[in-house]
Amino acid sequence: MGLSALKKTVLHSLYAKYGAKTIDFGGWDLPVQFSGIGQEHEAVRTAAGLFDVSHMGEFRLSGKGSLDFLQRVMTNDVARLEDGQVMYTFMCYPDGGVVDDLLIYKLQDEEYMLVVNAANIDKDIEWLQKHIEGDSFQLRDESETTGLLALQGPLAQRILAKLTDAPWADLGAYRFWREVSIGGLTAAVVSRTGYTGEDGFEIYAGNDTIATLWELLLEAGAEDGLVAAGLGARDTLRFEARLPLYGQELSASISPIEAGLSMFVKIDKGVDFIGREALAKQRADGTSRKLVGIEMVDRGIPRTHYPVYSSESGDRIGEVTTGTQSPTYKTNVGLALVKTDYATIGTELWVEIRGKRLKAKVVKTPFYRKETK
Repeated sequence: MGLSALKKTVLHSLYAKYGAKTIDFGGWDLPVQFSGIGQEHEAVRTAAGLFDVSHMGEFRLSGKGSLDFLQRVMTNDVARLEDGQVMYTFMCYPDGGVVDDLLIYKLQDEEYMLVVNAANIDKDIEWLQKHIEGDSFQLRDESETTGLLALQGPLAQRILAKLTDAPWADLGAYRFWREVSIGGLTAAVVSRTGYTGEDGFEIYAGNDTIATLWELLLEAGAEDGLVAAGLGARDTLRFEARLPLYGQELSASISPIEAGLSMFVKIDKGVDFIGREALAKQRADGTSRKLVGIEMVDRGIPRTHYPVYSSESGDRIGEVTTGTQSPTYKTNVGLALVKTDYATIGTELWVEIRGKRLKAKVVKTPFYRKETK
C-alpha cells in the first residue's frame, strides 16, 4: 500500500511538530515513536505519556434488545454492567477462536459503546450485522467521527486535573464519565482505562475537538514530564503488563482459554453465546497449548514468530507471540504459545534466534506489576 493510500487520524498533521516517526500499522500511518521508544516507555512508568489512538473503532448499539444481542455474541456477562462501567470481553467464533477482543461501555440501559481494534473494524461490524436477529435496535459505526487519546502514567490524574475540576480521584478503574469539560472543550467520554499497566484515562471526543485536546494536555503536562508517545512504547508497555495484542496473543486460531484469559469467558451466564460449547470443552478438558512467559537464559532477544523447541535438538513445541528486551528491567523476555506439557514455571525451553537454539525458561507473568517495581 502506498503512503498516500494509508489512513490518517485527525491528529496526523500535528505529528511532525512533535517529532514523530510514522509507520504503516494495519493500513494506518501512525507514529511508532516521538522522542524514542525507551524514553516514552520510561515516561509512562514514572510520569505520563499521551497516545493518539484515534485509529481504534467505536460502534454504538442502542435500542430494545441491545443487551440480549450482546449477551449472544460476547463471552463476558454484559448483564452485569452498570451505567458508567466498562467491561473487557471477546467475540468468538463457534470453534472458540477470537473474532476480536474489545471493551464495552454501558452508556445507559439498552445503549452501549463498543471499542474495537482498528484492523478489525470492518470484520467486526460485518460479524455483528450477520448475527442480528430482528431490527429493533441500531448498530452504528462511529469510528470515523470519533477521536481517542490515552493519557497514561502515575501522574495522569494530576495532569488532567489542571484542565478540569471534575473529582478524578472518585472515578474508579473501568468506570467512565460522559460530557466532561477539559480546558473548556467537551469530551464525550472519559474512562479510567488503558493498555499500559499504569493508571490513566482514555478520552473520546469528536474530530473537531481531539487535536486541540492533544495540544492542551501536552502543554499542561510538560512540567510533570508528560511526553507524546507512539506505538512502540504502547507495545512494550502492554507486553510487560501481559496485556494481549490481537493477532499475536489472540486470533482466530488462539482462544481466550489458551491465552490464559478464561476469567473473561462466563460459561455459566445463562445465555448460549457464540463459541460457548467449544470454550466450555476447552475449560473442562484443558487445552493442548498454553500462553506462557519466558525469559532467556542464553543471550538473545525472542521475537514474534520465533520457533520454540523442547530441547537443543528436540521437537518444535510452539512459538513466541511477542518478545523484546524489557525496557523496565533490561531482561530478554517473551510470551510464547507452547504445548501444555512445557508450560510449568521453571521449565527449560529453547528459542531459535537467527538460526541458533538458545536456552530460555518459563517464568511468571506479568513481567511488570505497578506495586512491586
